[in-house]
Amino acid sequence: MKYIKFILVGFVFGIVLTKSEAVSWYRIYEMFQFQSFHMFGIIMVAVMTGLIGVQLIKRKNLKDYTGAPIAIEPKEKGFARYIIGGTLFGLGWAMVGSCPGPIFILLGAGFWGAGVILLGALLGTYIYGLLKDILPH
Repeated sequence: MKYIKFILVGFVFGIVLTKSEAVSWYRIYEMFQFQSFHMFGIIMVAVMTGLIGVQLIKRKNLKDYTGAPIAIEPKEKGFARYIIGGTLFGLGWAMVGSCPGPIFILLGAGFWGAGVILLGALLGTYIYGLLKDILPH
């Protein structure tokens, strides 16, 4: 029962993504064709929310749900990893019409083809785990 709040946040996240049409293959297609601002607007709101949230965490010294202080380590400077990682992520997103966030939402909505996306995400994560020591970080 102590994890019910996380389940509720997950349900709210799923409802918001569904109602905003962020899980729609057509909206994603429009975004990659530069035909609509809809998804870019959603992404910008998410980035701004994250930016404000991180600044609040840093400035107010907020704690996590266990009471431990949240420490956000500074990222290493780099260019190649962001270009390579972003390109791979974007290509995968464009090919399957879904980013990892809504996979479970799509499955819950009865789009069983998202199971293939889930398997691909799990396989990619596994391969990254095997190769992480030789990849640039």
